[in-house]
Amino acid sequence: MTATATPSGGVLTVARGMQVLRAFRSDRASLSNAELVRRTGLSKATVSRLTSTLLQLGALQRVPGGREFELGAAPVGIGHAYLAGSDLQARVNPYLQDLADRLDVSVALAVRDDMEMLYLGYRVGHKVATLRLGQGSVLPLGTTSIGHAYLWGLPPAEREALVATVSRAYGAGAAQVERAIHQSFRDMEANGTCAVLGGYQRDAYGVALPVRLGRRGIVMGLSCGKADMQPDLAAEQRRIAPVLRNAAKEFEKAMADFEGMP
Repeated sequence: MTATATPSGGVLTVARGMQVLRAFRSDRASLSNAELVRRTGLSKATVSRLTSTLLQLGALQRVPGGREFELGAAPVGIGHAYLAGSDLQARVNPYLQDLADRLDVSVALAVRDDMEMLYLGYRVGHKVATLRLGQGSVLPLGTTSIGHAYLWGLPPAEREALVATVSRAYGAGAAQVERAIHQSFRDMEANGTCAVLGGYQRDAYGVALPVRLGRRGIVMGLSCGKADMQPDLAAEQRRIAPVLRNAAKEFEKAMADFEGMP
């Protein structure tokens, strides 16, 4: 019997269920079926069926007194177990904390998760007001410095294909997103870092670069940033970039024997 790449019904259902769960982001906002349809691109009937099943499984729960949903305990527990099961955090957190304290910023290490960047490590300088983020948070790949840095770290052909895919996901805003990404690429060519203001939260900026970790050269994004009233983005990039570049080199060297994610 000839093998086929077409997924079976069960596999397709699981994949669509994952699409629904991924629609919930780190801002912890509750979502209606209509918003889930918009974010996933699935039909109303499919989303309605999936949210009903995910409710029964404990993967989603209803917001009290409303018709919206939020993540249940099951996927949150899986996520924490995944992160806790890796020795990556124990190894990277001292480097992230040192960098955060030296620059008075928050520092994040992230890997791609579909169209978002998943924070595997996150540390905050002692004087910094946080952005309500942390280990396990997800930020948009297409509009943040850490996402742009990750894209820059990919091989050119893979990079351009993913830029096109990410841009299309923004619909009418695709051209604007693609221009911003390529501006970040020009910054990377000029000084080895890119900087974005307001890519996730108003008045929050990030300065980032790609790192390649371990024996497999896993591409991740490393960023420094914080929320500040009307920050001078160019000045912050000039301040942060030299320290971040040197720290990234030390970090890659220290993690050279890393075997990979669990």
